[in-house]
Amino acid sequence: MVMIDAIHKLLSCPVAVLAGITGISVFSLVMALTAEVYLGLEPCILCVYQRFPFLAVAVFGAIGLALRRCANVARAMIGLSGLTFMVNSAIASYHTGVEQKWWKSAVEGCAVPNFSDEPQSILENILSAPTASCDEIPWQDPVIGLSMANYNALMCFGLFVVCVVSLLLSRSHPRGISKKC
Repeated sequence: MVMIDAIHKLLSCPVAVLAGITGISVFSLVMALTAEVYLGLEPCILCVYQRFPFLAVAVFGAIGLALRRCANVARAMIGLSGLTFMVNSAIASYHTGVEQKWWKSAVEGCAVPNFSDEPQSILENILSAPTASCDEIPWQDPVIGLSMANYNALMCFGLFVVCVVSLLLSRSHPRGISKKC
């Protein structure tokens, strides 16, 4: 019961939720870039598309934290973050289907470009990246077999739920906010 009360208290505090979702979003972006740069995991275009919602949530969270004294702004930023997480979960779920070959990707750029026809400069290669195919799994959990897209779909859906619960709880128990704007 103590744990449930602590979770309830945490989720009813918009400032804590904004700080948490902002931190998770920034951490997710850092980990994606780390996997790309240091582990050599080349992202496909769907992987790149899944990064934009994290950037948006980081911006929403920063705005919400900067204007945290305004209850309506804080709640609006949590709501926008929740919708953004849901969009990211949908993109990741779609990517999962492509990886599992349940369907072909309708997203242009999911096929690996053919560089053998004509040589490109280094700049052209960089601008044409990513070159990974969307239907190949660059990393898979060795224990339960989930890909990064699978984990992203689950995590973002969970964060969507956290945002919705927070909105419902903060409406009835506003903590950490002093006024409505």
